[in-house]
Amino acid sequence: MKNILITGGSGFIGSHLVRLMVNKYPNYNIVNLDKLTYAGNPENIKDIENAPNYKFVQADIVDKDVISDLFNEYKFAGVIHLAAESHVDRSISNPTEFIMTNVVGTLNLLNAAREIWKDDFSDKIFYHVSTDEVYGSLGDKGFFYEDTAYDPRSPYSASKASSDHIVRAYYHTFGMPIKISNCSNNYGSHQFPEKLIPLMIHNIKNNKPLPVYGEGLNIRDWLWVADHARAIDDIFHKGKVGETYNIGGHNEWKNIDLVHLLCDTMDEKLGREKGAARQLITYVKDRAGHDMRYAIDATKIKEELGWVPSVTFEEGLSKTVDWYLENEQWLDNVTSGNYRSYYENQYNKR
Repeated sequence: MKNILITGGSGFIGSHLVRLMVNKYPNYNIVNLDKLTYAGNPENIKDIENAPNYKFVQADIVDKDVISDLFNEYKFAGVIHLAAESHVDRSISNPTEFIMTNVVGTLNLLNAAREIWKDDFSDKIFYHVSTDEVYGSLGDKGFFYEDTAYDPRSPYSASKASSDHIVRAYYHTFGMPIKISNCSNNYGSHQFPEKLIPLMIHNIKNNKPLPVYGEGLNIRDWLWVADHARAIDDIFHKGKVGETYNIGGHNEWKNIDLVHLLCDTMDEKLGREKGAARQLITYVKDRAGHDMRYAIDATKIKEELGWVPSVTFEEGLSKTVDWYLENEQWLDNVTSGNYRSYYENQYNKR
C-alpha cells in the first residue's frame, strides 16, 4: 500500500479530504497528522477512524524531529499539506503563532520529504494547500488568476504567501515535485464556529447577536467544502507537477447579503416568523486591514482537470444548515469556554 500523509486532517477541510481519500482509495494508507488545536476535532472523522487504511498521529508540524521520525517510519510517497493556522482575527492577535505553524511547519515537512526521497522524486508528490488571500484585495472588477502577483494584507495571508514561496523555491532549487492550490472561502459541515456561516447558524439558533464587520459590504467567493475536497483529489492525481491551480465557487456574495439569506433560511427551517433572525444583526467595528473583495478565476482547473462545483450556493447552504441543526451536540461540544472568551473579546459592539 502507498502511504499518503495528510496534515491537518482533523480540521474542517482536512476531515472532508481524509474521508474522501480513505473511502475512495483502499490501496492508500492514509496517515492523518493533526496537532488537535481548538479547530482540530477527532469527532470530525469518527465515522472512518477504524478503517483499515487509516491512521491518526497527533503531532505538531513545528516539531521537526517528530516530523522527521514520522517520515522515516512511513516513507510517504505523497504529502497533502493542509495543517495551518487560518483565522485572520487570530493572526492579528498572535502573528508569531501563524509564522511558526504556516512557515516553519511547512519548511519542516519539505525538509523531511526531501531527506526521505533523497532526490529520487519518481512517483512522489508534495501538495501544498493555500488560500486566495495571498493575492490581496480586489476592486469591484477582476479576478485572481494563478499568475496574479501576491499582495497579502494580514499576518495570516502573509504567512501563507511565505509558505507558498518556500514550496515553489524547493521545486526550482531542488526539483521537489510540488503542486499548489489556492482556494476561496469554504463552507459546509464540521467548520469551527468562529467562521462566518457556522457562527451565524449557532447564534441564530440561540437568539444571540449576529456580529457583522463594518457595513457588511466585503465580498467573498464561497465554495462548498466537499467540492474543495474533490478538487484536491483531482489536482493530487491529475494536476501537473510545478503548477498552481486556483479553486473557486464562481459564487460571490456580500457578507450582509449572505447573512440575510442565512437568516431567512434559518427562520424557515426553525419555523420562526420570517425576518426574526434579521433583527439579531449587530454591526461591529471593522477588522483591521479588512480586504474588500476576493474572486477566483477557476478556468484552469476546469479546462485541464474537468473540475467544476457540484452544487449551487443555495443548495449547499441549505445542506450546511441542516447538518448543524441535526448535529447540535457537535456544535455545543466545540463552543467551549475558551472559545466564548475569545468570541466576547473579538466582537465588541461599536
